Amino acid sequence: MPQSLDASAVRAWCSLALEALGREREEIDAINVYPVADGDTGTNLYLTVESAAQAVEAVFAAHETGDFAPAPADVIRAMAHGALIGARGNSGTILAQLLRGMAERIGDGDHLAGALRRAAELARQAVAHPVEGTILSVAGAAADAAESSPADPLRAAYAGAREALEATPRQLAVLDRAGVVDAGGSGLVIVLGALVQAVFGETPVTPAPRTGPRPAAPDAGRPCADGGPAFEVIYLLEADDDAVARLRARLDGLGDSLVVVGGDGLWNVHVHVDDAGAAVEAGMEAGRPYRIRITHFDSAADPAPREQAQRAVVAVVQGEGLADLCCQAGATTVLARPGEPPASGELVEAIRRAHAREVVLLPNDTSLRHTAAAAAEQARTEGVRVALIPTRSAVQGIAALAVHAADRRFDEDVVAMTAAAGATRYAELAVAERQSWTSAGVCQAGDVLGLIDGDVAVIGADMTETALTLLDRMLSAGGELVTLVLGTSAPEGLSDRLEAHVREGYLAVDTAVYEGGDRATPLLIGVE
Repeated sequence: MPQSLDASAVRAWCSLALEALGREREEIDAINVYPVADGDTGTNLYLTVESAAQAVEAVFAAHETGDFAPAPADVIRAMAHGALIGARGNSGTILAQLLRGMAERIGDGDHLAGALRRAAELARQAVAHPVEGTILSVAGAAADAAESSPADPLRAAYAGAREALEATPRQLAVLDRAGVVDAGGSGLVIVLGALVQAVFGETPVTPAPRTGPRPAAPDAGRPCADGGPAFEVIYLLEADDDAVARLRARLDGLGDSLVVVGGDGLWNVHVHVDDAGAAVEAGMEAGRPYRIRITHFDSAADPAPREQAQRAVVAVVQGEGLADLCCQAGATTVLARPGEPPASGELVEAIRRAHAREVVLLPNDTSLRHTAAAAAEQARTEGVRVALIPTRSAVQGIAALAVHAADRRFDEDVVAMTAAAGATRYAELAVAERQSWTSAGVCQAGDVLGLIDGDVAVIGADMTETALTLLDRMLSAGGELVTLVLGTSAPEGLSDRLEAHVREGYLAVDTAVYEGGDRATPLLIGVE
C-alpha cells in the first residue's frame, strides 16, 4: 500500500472525483437539509472540485515542454489552492480546507494517515461552531480509521468515512427527521472513493445517498433548517492572520454557519447572515475582499414549476452592457470576470436556468472551447439537446443572436447562427502588460495592441490611432456592417471618431455601436 501520492495519482484523483461528483450531484442536492435546505450541496462540491482540477491541469500544462513531471507537493498544493479560490457553499469551503490540510502534510513528506489527520483538524478549526453529524464527523472518522490501520490507511479511511456517514442521522436530528444522511459528508465519501480508485485502480462501492421525505421549511419563505439568516455571503479575502482573527469574531456575531479557510494571506470566507452588507463591510475592514457572492435563500428555494421552453440561447459575455444586450435578445447570460473564465459547472447551471428542451451555447471566447464542450456534454446527459457554436468573440455571438429564430427547426436555426458567426471577422484592442514578441514585432509594456482573429496585427502608442488602423485593416477585405463594442476604458469620443471614419471612407458600410460595460475590453470590432 503506498503511503504517499505521486503527481499522476493526484491528477487522477481530481479527475475521478470531478466525474463522480458530476454523476451524484443531483442525488446529493436532493438530501441537502443542513445547515440550509437549499438543495445545492452537490453542485457546490462539484464546482469546488472543478476549480481544483483546473489548477492541477495548469501545473501539468506548465511542465509539458520540460523533461520532468511536476513534484507531487506542487500538484496537491495547486489542487488545494484551486479549491480555495473556487470553493462554493458551506461544504465546498470545508472541503477546500480539508485539501489544504492534506497538502500541508504531503508537501512535507508525511504519510497519508498524517495528511488525513491534519485535514480533519484544519477543517474543524475553520468552522466557528463545529456540529457532529456533518462532513466534519466523516473527515474525523476517516483520519481515525487511517491511523488505526497503518498497513492500508487509505482503504481504511474510506471504510471509516462510509461508516461515519451512515451514523450522521443519529448525530443530527434534522437528518433523522428527513430520513437522509449528511449531504456534505456524502460528497466527502465520494471524494475519498475517487482517491482509492486513483491509487489502486479499483472502483469503490459508493453507497447511494439515502433519501427520504424532504422536511417542510420552518417558515413560509425561508428554506433554512433552523429558521436562520436570510443570506449566504462568500468572498475571497486578502488579509493577514490578525485581521482574519478579528473578522471571525465580528462575523460570528452577525450570523451563523461561519467558515473561514485558507492562510498565507489568502482566505475564503463563508457566512449566513441577515445583513449581507455588514458581512462585506467587515471583510473590507479586514483586508481586500473580492469575488463576492451573495445569495438570498428565498431565491435558492425550489421555485414554483414553470413551463419548459422549447429553445433557448446561453451566451458567455464580459461586461454588464453586453449582458444586458444579450438578455434583451432573449439569451441567458454567464458573466465572465477578467482573468477568471467561467467553469463548466457555471455553464451547466446557466443551461439549467434557461429551462429549455433545446439550447444553443455561445462561449464567445476561444479559450472556453473545451469548457463549453464539457458543459454541453453534461447537459446532454440530463436530457437537454445542446448545440455548441464555437464563437470566438462577443461580436460573433451578437451576429449569431441577430439571426436566431426560435420558430425554425433546431438544426436550421443552428446552421443559420453558425453561418452568421463564421461570417463575422473580429478584432480587439488590448494593452501590453510586458515586453513580448508578437506576430507584428516586439511590443513594450503599455503599448496598444490591435488583434485580428486573435493575432497581434498592429502595435501602437495611441488607442484611437491604433483603433483606426485596425479598422482599416479589417475593412480592406470588404464588409457591409461594422459592430463596435466599447468598454469603459476606451478613450472618450472613440466611437464617434470610428463611426465618422467609416461614413467618410466606406460609403456602403453601416455601423452599430454598443456599450460593453466595466469588464469589457476597451474595444471589440466585428465586420460582417
